[in-house]
Amino acid sequence: MIQIDALPAFNDNYIWLLQDAGSKRCAVVDPGDAAPVQAWLEAHPGWQLSDILITHHHFDHVGGVETLKNATGARVAGPATEKIPARDLDLNDNDVIDVLGLRFQIITVPGHTLGHIAYYHAGQNLLLCGDTLFAGGCGRLFEGTPQQMHRSLSRLAALPASTRVYCTHEYTLSNLRFAHAVEPDNVRLNERLAEVTRWRAEGRISLPSTLELELATNPFLRTGEPSIIEAAQARDGDQVTEPSAVFASLRAWKDSF
Repeated sequence: MIQIDALPAFNDNYIWLLQDAGSKRCAVVDPGDAAPVQAWLEAHPGWQLSDILITHHHFDHVGGVETLKNATGARVAGPATEKIPARDLDLNDNDVIDVLGLRFQIITVPGHTLGHIAYYHAGQNLLLCGDTLFAGGCGRLFEGTPQQMHRSLSRLAALPASTRVYCTHEYTLSNLRFAHAVEPDNVRLNERLAEVTRWRAEGRISLPSTLELELATNPFLRTGEPSIIEAAQARDGDQVTEPSAVFASLRAWKDSF
């Protein structure tokens, strides 16, 4: 088993640090800032940064890539259809990449950006999903359509329920507050909202999540549930029936929440 820790960056980003203690090699996911990674490497002499994994091209995910590559020689992997600095390996849907001895499957998840990808390892039930699926929510649609994002989330929702979800922002509390507005009678959601409220008051990280928890509490993965459909219809009319239309209603609602 590899160890995974979060390196905080900016106001609410997490750079995920994957570590193989046996080989003293590590990898990072979406290093928008090189400084937290460099500080960790300086505090852990003898460790080698072997890989930099990128999910999409936004600056808060790629800003530190070139500095880290120049300092360590790490391999940079990222989506083939986006402009990723210093990229060595172009990744497309269903490609496989070996990182720290683990074989990750690439899943294309357009919506937040058109070329966004996620990294999935079945053996360790591990999903590195960038800004597509968040704990309690999903990413804004900067480039893609609601239909694209709904399909992308549906692909992720079909993974095993035990999958651990490593997204890249601490948005959980605000997402759950919105989810509660959509589905106030969801007991599991109310319990989660209370728990995360307590965690954040204590300065604790709210991640990773699990897919099982997201399926139970994340409205963007629950667009076929009667309670979610009713909430979308109350906002946008009875014509909102198809899951992708329910998703579009929720996303527009969240954008103005």
